[in-house]
Amino acid sequence: MMADFAFTDYSGKEFVIRLKNEQRISEARRILSGEETMSIHVMGRIRKQPADYNPGWTFHLDPDTITFFTMAIEVCDSSISYLEDHIDEACGAFLPGCFWCPWSSRLTREISA
Repeated sequence: MMADFAFTDYSGKEFVIRLKNEQRISEARRILSGEETMSIHVMGRIRKQPADYNPGWTFHLDPDTITFFTMAIEVCDSSISYLEDHIDEACGAFLPGCFWCPWSSRLTREISA
């Protein structure tokens, strides 16, 4: 099972994630339907390579690490554009452990295959 979802942040840019876990896919659908209102932000580990399902970006989120959160620590927050512009610095002092949790992230749609 696999499903792609788009999210945006305060910049208005769109970023696509791929979910391969049935529980995560259900969570994402509950967020989109408005049923889930607390854990609605996206987090996971970045991979510094493009993914065909996420055009326009030089990185993607590892599908096996994606979860949804209510609140997170500041050290993992970054906008999509800022991360793209500073991708070379990511996984060091900036986004330690390649862990990314954009606080303003919000799912916008499920992308049909």
